[in-house]
Amino acid sequence: MTTPTAAGPLHGLKVVELSAIGPVPFACMMLADLGADVVRVERADGRRSFADWHRELDRGRRTVALDLKDPAGTEELLRLVDGADVLVEGFRPLVAERLGIGPEVCARRNPGLVYARMTGWGQDGPLALTPGHDINYLALTGALYATGPAGGPPVPPVNLLGDFGGGAMYLVAGVLAALHERRTSGLGQTVDVSIVDGVNSLLSMVVAMAGSRQWRHERGANLLDGGAPFYTCYTCADGGHVAVGALEDRFYTALLDGLGLDPADLPDRTDTAGWPSLRRAFAEVFLRHDRDTWARRFESTEACVTPVLRLDEAARHPHQLSRGSAPAAPAPRFSRTPPVVHRRPESCGVDPHGRRP
Repeated sequence: MTTPTAAGPLHGLKVVELSAIGPVPFACMMLADLGADVVRVERADGRRSFADWHRELDRGRRTVALDLKDPAGTEELLRLVDGADVLVEGFRPLVAERLGIGPEVCARRNPGLVYARMTGWGQDGPLALTPGHDINYLALTGALYATGPAGGPPVPPVNLLGDFGGGAMYLVAGVLAALHERRTSGLGQTVDVSIVDGVNSLLSMVVAMAGSRQWRHERGANLLDGGAPFYTCYTCADGGHVAVGALEDRFYTALLDGLGLDPADLPDRTDTAGWPSLRRAFAEVFLRHDRDTWARRFESTEACVTPVLRLDEAARHPHQLSRGSAPAAPAPRFSRTPPVVHRRPESCGVDPHGRRP
Protein backbone atom coordinates (compact mmCIF):
# COMPACT_ATOMS: atom_id res chain seq x y z
CA MET A 1 0.00 0.00 0.00
CA THR A 2 1.46 3.36 -1.00
CA THR A 3 1.75 6.29 1.37
CA PRO A 4 -0.10 9.46 0.35
CA THR A 5 1.98 12.56 -0.24
CA ALA A 6 0.95 16.17 0.35
CA ALA A 7 2.19 17.38 -3.03
CA GLY A 8 -0.99 17.01 -5.10
CA PRO A 9 -1.24 15.40 -8.57
CA LEU A 10 -0.18 18.62 -10.37
CA HIS A 11 2.98 19.06 -8.28
CA GLY A 12 5.71 20.62 -10.43
CA LEU A 13 3.31 22.38 -12.82
CA LYS A 14 4.02 26.12 -13.04
CA VAL A 15 1.11 28.45 -13.77
CA VAL A 16 0.99 32.22 -14.26
CA GLU A 17 -2.43 33.73 -13.57
CA LEU A 18 -3.34 37.25 -14.63
CA SER A 19 -5.71 38.72 -12.06
CA ALA A 20 -9.40 38.57 -13.01
CA ILE A 21 -12.73 37.82 -11.41
CA GLY A 22 -15.11 34.85 -11.52
CA PRO A 23 -14.06 31.81 -13.54
CA VAL A 24 -10.32 32.59 -13.84
CA PRO A 25 -9.56 32.66 -10.09
CA PHE A 26 -11.84 29.66 -9.51
CA ALA A 27 -10.03 27.63 -12.18
CA CYS A 28 -6.62 28.66 -10.86
CA MET A 29 -7.73 27.87 -7.31
CA MET A 30 -8.48 24.35 -8.53
CA LEU A 31 -5.07 24.06 -10.19
CA ALA A 32 -3.40 25.27 -7.00
CA ASP A 33 -5.49 22.90 -4.85
CA LEU A 34 -4.27 20.05 -7.04
CA GLY A 35 -0.65 20.97 -6.42
CA ALA A 36 0.30 23.40 -9.18
CA ASP A 37 2.64 26.28 -8.32
CA VAL A 38 0.43 29.24 -9.29
CA VAL A 39 1.74 32.81 -9.32
CA ARG A 40 -1.04 35.38 -9.49
CA VAL A 41 -0.15 38.72 -11.13
CA GLU A 42 -1.97 41.62 -9.45
CA ARG A 43 -2.16 45.31 -10.33
CA ALA A 44 0.86 47.25 -9.15
CA ASP A 45 -1.30 49.94 -7.53
CA GLY A 46 -3.04 47.37 -5.32
CA ARG A 47 -6.51 48.31 -6.60
CA ARG A 48 -9.07 45.52 -6.94
CA SER A 49 -12.39 45.64 -8.75
CA PHE A 50 -14.06 43.14 -6.42
CA ALA A 51 -14.93 42.76 -2.74
CA ASP A 52 -12.72 41.08 -0.15
CA TRP A 53 -14.99 38.02 0.00
CA HIS A 54 -13.82 37.23 -3.53
CA ARG A 55 -10.35 36.63 -2.09
CA GLU A 56 -11.31 33.12 -0.96
CA LEU A 57 -10.84 32.12 -4.59
CA ASP A 58 -7.22 33.31 -4.38
CA ARG A 59 -6.08 30.60 -1.98
CA GLY A 60 -3.10 28.41 -2.69
CA ARG A 61 -0.90 30.75 -4.70
CA ARG A 62 1.76 33.41 -4.42
CA THR A 63 1.08 36.88 -5.76
CA VAL A 64 3.26 39.44 -7.50
CA ALA A 65 2.38 43.05 -8.35
CA LEU A 66 3.19 44.28 -11.86
CA ASP A 67 2.19 47.27 -13.97
CA LEU A 68 1.46 45.66 -17.35
CA LYS A 69 1.13 49.10 -18.99
CA ASP A 70 4.79 49.74 -18.17
CA PRO A 71 7.35 48.05 -20.45
CA ALA A 72 9.34 47.05 -17.37
CA GLY A 73 6.28 45.30 -15.91
CA THR A 74 5.56 43.59 -19.22
CA GLU A 75 9.13 42.32 -19.44
CA GLU A 76 8.93 41.04 -15.86
CA LEU A 77 5.79 39.10 -16.75
CA LEU A 78 7.39 37.63 -19.85
CA ARG A 79 10.28 36.41 -17.69
CA LEU A 80 7.71 34.59 -15.56
CA VAL A 81 6.26 33.11 -18.76
CA ASP A 82 9.70 31.84 -19.78
CA GLY A 83 9.63 29.33 -16.93
CA ALA A 84 5.91 28.54 -16.91
CA ASP A 85 3.85 25.66 -18.25
CA VAL A 86 0.56 27.55 -18.33
CA LEU A 87 -0.63 31.16 -18.52
CA VAL A 88 -4.27 31.97 -17.73
CA GLU A 89 -5.87 35.31 -18.62
CA GLY A 90 -9.42 36.64 -18.56
CA PHE A 91 -9.13 39.87 -20.56
CA ARG A 92 -11.53 40.88 -23.28
CA PRO A 93 -10.32 39.82 -26.76
CA LEU A 94 -7.22 41.64 -28.04
CA VAL A 95 -6.38 43.29 -24.69
CA ALA A 96 -3.46 40.92 -24.06
CA GLU A 97 -2.19 41.59 -27.60
CA ARG A 98 -2.31 45.35 -27.00
CA LEU A 99 -0.32 44.88 -23.80
CA GLY A 100 2.33 42.92 -25.69
CA ILE A 101 1.66 39.65 -23.84
CA GLY A 102 -0.59 37.85 -26.34
CA PRO A 103 -0.21 34.16 -27.21
CA GLU A 104 2.06 34.71 -30.20
CA VAL A 105 4.55 36.78 -28.20
CA CYS A 106 4.53 34.25 -25.37
CA ALA A 107 4.86 31.27 -27.74
CA ARG A 108 7.97 32.75 -29.34
CA ARG A 109 9.59 32.92 -25.90
CA ASN A 110 8.21 29.63 -24.62
CA PRO A 111 6.98 27.25 -27.37
CA GLY A 112 5.73 24.77 -24.77
CA LEU A 113 3.42 27.25 -23.05
CA VAL A 114 -0.29 26.46 -22.79
CA TYR A 115 -2.01 29.84 -23.09
CA ALA A 116 -5.56 29.65 -21.65
CA ARG A 117 -7.98 32.47 -22.46
CA MET A 118 -11.23 32.87 -20.53
CA THR A 119 -14.08 35.00 -21.86
CA GLY A 120 -17.86 35.04 -21.75
CA TRP A 121 -18.60 35.14 -25.48
CA GLY A 122 -15.36 33.77 -26.96
CA GLN A 123 -12.45 35.35 -28.81
CA ASP A 124 -14.53 36.08 -31.92
CA GLY A 125 -18.12 36.50 -33.08
CA PRO A 126 -20.52 39.47 -33.07
CA LEU A 127 -20.65 39.69 -29.26
CA ALA A 128 -16.96 39.04 -28.58
CA LEU A 129 -16.24 42.59 -27.38
CA THR A 130 -19.56 43.05 -25.56
CA PRO A 131 -19.51 43.09 -21.75
CA GLY A 132 -21.59 40.53 -19.91
CA HIS A 133 -21.98 38.41 -16.81
CA ASP A 134 -23.08 34.88 -16.00
CA ILE A 135 -26.78 35.72 -16.36
CA ASN A 136 -26.25 37.15 -19.86
CA TYR A 137 -24.34 34.12 -21.12
CA LEU A 138 -26.98 31.75 -19.75
CA ALA A 139 -29.69 33.84 -21.40
CA LEU A 140 -28.15 33.46 -24.85
CA THR A 141 -27.67 29.68 -24.61
CA GLY A 142 -31.23 28.85 -23.58
CA ALA A 143 -30.11 27.54 -20.20
CA LEU A 144 -31.63 30.48 -18.33
CA TYR A 145 -34.96 30.15 -20.14
CA ALA A 146 -35.17 26.55 -18.94
CA THR A 147 -34.49 27.38 -15.29
CA GLY A 148 -37.26 28.52 -12.96
CA PRO A 149 -40.80 27.74 -11.81
CA ALA A 150 -43.77 27.19 -14.06
CA GLY A 151 -45.59 30.45 -14.67
CA GLY A 152 -42.74 32.57 -13.34
CA PRO A 153 -39.69 34.30 -14.80
CA PRO A 154 -36.37 32.52 -15.35
CA VAL A 155 -34.22 32.24 -12.20
CA PRO A 156 -30.40 32.50 -12.42
CA PRO A 157 -28.79 29.47 -10.70
CA VAL A 158 -26.42 31.66 -8.64
CA ASN A 159 -23.31 31.84 -10.89
CA LEU A 160 -22.54 28.14 -10.68
CA LEU A 161 -23.72 27.09 -14.13
CA GLY A 162 -22.00 29.78 -16.19
CA ASP A 163 -18.93 31.16 -14.42
CA PHE A 164 -17.87 28.01 -12.66
CA GLY A 165 -19.48 25.13 -14.60
CA GLY A 166 -19.33 26.34 -18.19
CA GLY A 167 -16.29 28.55 -17.62
CA ALA A 168 -13.82 27.49 -14.94
CA MET A 169 -14.30 23.74 -15.21
CA TYR A 170 -13.87 23.82 -18.99
CA LEU A 171 -10.76 25.94 -18.56
CA VAL A 172 -9.24 23.34 -16.25
CA ALA A 173 -10.21 20.54 -18.64
CA GLY A 174 -8.77 22.44 -21.59
CA VAL A 175 -5.49 23.16 -19.81
CA LEU A 176 -5.03 19.54 -18.77
CA ALA A 177 -5.89 18.30 -22.27
CA ALA A 178 -3.35 20.68 -23.86
CA LEU A 179 -0.69 19.60 -21.37
CA HIS A 180 -1.37 15.96 -22.21
CA GLU A 181 -1.04 16.68 -25.95
CA ARG A 182 2.22 18.54 -25.28
CA ARG A 183 3.77 15.29 -24.10
CA THR A 184 3.61 14.08 -27.73
CA SER A 185 4.18 17.27 -29.72
CA GLY A 186 6.43 19.16 -27.33
CA LEU A 187 4.42 22.27 -28.13
CA GLY A 188 1.91 24.34 -26.23
CA GLN A 189 -1.19 25.90 -27.76
CA THR A 190 -3.89 28.47 -27.11
CA VAL A 191 -7.02 27.25 -25.33
CA ASP A 192 -10.04 29.46 -26.13
CA VAL A 193 -12.55 28.98 -23.31
CA SER A 194 -15.88 30.79 -23.39
CA ILE A 195 -18.73 30.47 -20.94
CA VAL A 196 -21.23 30.31 -23.82
CA ASP A 197 -19.38 27.35 -25.35
CA GLY A 198 -19.15 25.57 -22.01
CA VAL A 199 -22.82 26.03 -21.15
CA ASN A 200 -23.83 24.84 -24.63
CA SER A 201 -21.78 21.72 -23.96
CA LEU A 202 -23.44 21.23 -20.57
CA LEU A 203 -26.83 21.46 -22.29
CA SER A 204 -26.08 18.44 -24.50
CA MET A 205 -28.52 16.06 -22.81
CA VAL A 206 -31.33 18.62 -22.57
CA VAL A 207 -30.93 19.52 -26.24
CA ALA A 208 -31.07 15.82 -27.13
CA MET A 209 -34.23 15.40 -25.03
CA ALA A 210 -35.82 18.40 -26.73
CA GLY A 211 -34.91 17.01 -30.15
CA SER A 212 -36.67 13.74 -29.33
CA ARG A 213 -39.69 15.60 -27.91
CA GLN A 214 -38.88 14.51 -24.37
CA TRP A 215 -38.40 18.12 -23.21
CA ARG A 216 -40.98 20.89 -23.44
CA HIS A 217 -39.92 24.51 -23.73
CA GLU A 218 -42.20 25.62 -20.87
CA ARG A 219 -40.43 26.05 -17.55
CA GLY A 220 -41.35 23.68 -14.77
CA ALA A 221 -42.96 21.17 -17.15
CA ASN A 222 -40.24 18.55 -17.53
CA LEU A 223 -38.71 15.58 -15.77
CA LEU A 224 -35.65 17.37 -14.40
CA ASP A 225 -36.71 21.01 -14.07
CA GLY A 226 -39.14 20.67 -11.17
CA GLY A 227 -42.09 19.77 -13.39
CA ALA A 228 -42.26 16.14 -12.29
CA PRO A 229 -43.95 15.83 -8.87
CA PHE A 230 -41.45 13.13 -7.91
CA TYR A 231 -38.45 15.33 -8.81
CA THR A 232 -39.02 18.70 -7.17
CA CYS A 233 -39.10 20.50 -3.81
CA TYR A 234 -41.95 20.68 -1.30
CA THR A 235 -42.76 23.08 1.52
CA CYS A 236 -43.01 21.62 5.03
CA ALA A 237 -45.02 22.68 8.08
CA ASP A 238 -42.25 24.94 9.40
CA GLY A 239 -41.67 26.69 6.07
CA GLY A 240 -38.59 24.58 5.34
CA HIS A 241 -38.29 22.45 2.24
CA VAL A 242 -37.36 18.93 1.18
CA ALA A 243 -35.94 17.87 -2.17
CA VAL A 244 -37.52 14.78 -3.75
CA GLY A 245 -35.62 12.85 -6.43
CA ALA A 246 -37.59 9.60 -6.68
CA LEU A 247 -37.04 8.96 -10.40
CA GLU A 248 -36.67 5.18 -10.41
CA ASP A 249 -39.58 2.86 -9.62
CA ARG A 250 -38.18 1.48 -6.39
CA PHE A 251 -37.35 4.97 -5.14
CA TYR A 252 -40.86 6.13 -6.00
CA THR A 253 -42.31 3.19 -4.10
CA ALA A 254 -40.22 4.13 -1.06
CA LEU A 255 -41.46 7.73 -1.37
CA LEU A 256 -45.10 6.63 -1.30
CA ASP A 257 -44.40 4.33 1.66
CA GLY A 258 -42.83 7.19 3.61
CA LEU A 259 -45.73 9.50 2.82
CA GLY A 260 -48.29 6.86 3.69
CA LEU A 261 -49.92 7.01 0.26
CA ASP A 262 -51.48 4.10 -1.62
CA PRO A 263 -50.46 4.04 -5.31
CA ALA A 264 -53.95 2.79 -6.16
CA ASP A 265 -55.31 6.17 -5.04
CA LEU A 266 -52.93 8.17 -7.22
CA PRO A 267 -52.60 8.91 -10.93
CA ASP A 268 -50.07 6.98 -13.02
CA ARG A 269 -46.85 8.92 -12.61
CA THR A 270 -45.79 8.26 -16.21
CA ASP A 271 -48.80 10.22 -17.47
CA THR A 272 -47.93 13.92 -17.36
CA ALA A 273 -51.63 14.80 -17.43
CA GLY A 274 -51.84 13.46 -13.88
CA TRP A 275 -48.84 15.37 -12.56
CA PRO A 276 -50.82 18.34 -11.16
CA SER A 277 -53.05 16.15 -9.00
CA LEU A 278 -50.09 14.00 -7.94
CA ARG A 279 -48.20 17.13 -6.91
CA ARG A 280 -51.15 18.35 -4.86
CA ALA A 281 -51.35 15.01 -3.05
CA PHE A 282 -47.64 15.09 -2.16
CA ALA A 283 -47.75 18.77 -1.16
CA GLU A 284 -50.65 18.19 1.23
CA VAL A 285 -48.82 15.41 3.07
CA PHE A 286 -45.49 17.24 3.30
CA LEU A 287 -47.28 20.16 4.98
CA ARG A 288 -48.20 17.92 7.92
CA HIS A 289 -44.69 17.84 9.45
CA ASP A 290 -41.63 20.05 9.63
CA ARG A 291 -38.57 19.62 7.45
CA ASP A 292 -36.40 17.81 9.97
CA THR A 293 -39.15 15.34 10.81
CA TRP A 294 -39.36 14.37 7.17
CA ALA A 295 -35.56 14.19 6.97
CA ARG A 296 -35.45 11.72 9.85
CA ARG A 297 -38.28 9.65 8.38
CA PHE A 298 -36.59 9.27 5.01
CA GLU A 299 -32.88 9.22 5.91
CA SER A 300 -32.59 5.40 6.01
CA THR A 301 -34.80 4.76 2.98
CA GLU A 302 -34.33 4.70 -0.81
CA ALA A 303 -36.87 7.45 -1.39
CA CYS A 304 -34.23 10.07 -2.34
CA VAL A 305 -35.72 12.70 -0.04
CA THR A 306 -33.26 15.21 1.42
CA PRO A 307 -33.68 18.34 3.54
CA VAL A 308 -32.92 21.57 1.68
CA LEU A 309 -30.21 23.08 3.89
CA ARG A 310 -28.96 26.65 4.21
CA LEU A 311 -25.23 27.11 3.66
CA ASP A 312 -24.52 27.29 7.40
CA GLU A 313 -26.59 24.16 8.03
CA ALA A 314 -24.83 22.31 5.20
CA ALA A 315 -21.45 22.98 6.80
CA ARG A 316 -22.64 21.25 9.98
CA HIS A 317 -24.30 18.23 8.40
CA PRO A 318 -22.80 14.95 9.67
CA HIS A 319 -22.06 13.63 6.19
CA GLN A 320 -20.22 16.79 5.20
CA LEU A 321 -18.30 16.78 8.48
CA SER A 322 -17.34 13.12 8.14
CA ARG A 323 -15.75 13.74 4.74
CA GLY A 324 -14.34 17.16 5.53
CA SER A 325 -16.25 18.47 2.52
CA ALA A 326 -17.33 21.81 3.91
CA PRO A 327 -16.55 24.58 3.60
CA ALA A 328 -15.21 24.60 0.04
CA ALA A 329 -12.70 21.77 0.45
CA PRO A 330 -10.50 20.88 -2.54
CA ALA A 331 -11.98 18.33 -4.95
CA PRO A 332 -11.72 15.73 -6.37
CA ARG A 333 -9.83 13.33 -4.10
CA PHE A 334 -6.81 11.21 -4.95
CA SER A 335 -5.48 8.09 -3.23
CA ARG A 336 -1.75 8.88 -3.44
CA THR A 337 -1.53 12.63 -4.05
CA PRO A 338 -4.33 14.31 -2.11
CA PRO A 339 -4.89 18.01 -2.81
CA VAL A 340 -3.95 20.34 0.03
CA VAL A 341 -4.49 24.08 0.54
CA HIS A 342 -0.92 25.25 1.17
CA ARG A 343 -1.62 28.99 1.36
CA ARG A 344 -4.54 31.08 2.48
CA PRO A 345 -5.34 34.08 0.26
CA GLU A 346 -2.79 36.87 0.51
CA SER A 347 -4.09 40.31 1.40
CA CYS A 348 -2.28 42.06 -1.44
CA GLY A 349 0.32 41.49 -4.09
CA VAL A 350 4.07 41.73 -3.82
CA ASP A 351 6.43 42.48 -6.61
CA PRO A 352 8.70 39.73 -7.99
CA HIS A 353 11.36 40.68 -5.45
CA GLY A 354 9.03 40.38 -2.46
CA ARG A 355 8.27 44.08 -1.99
CA ARG A 356 4.68 45.10 -1.33
CA PRO A 357 3.31 47.99 -3.43
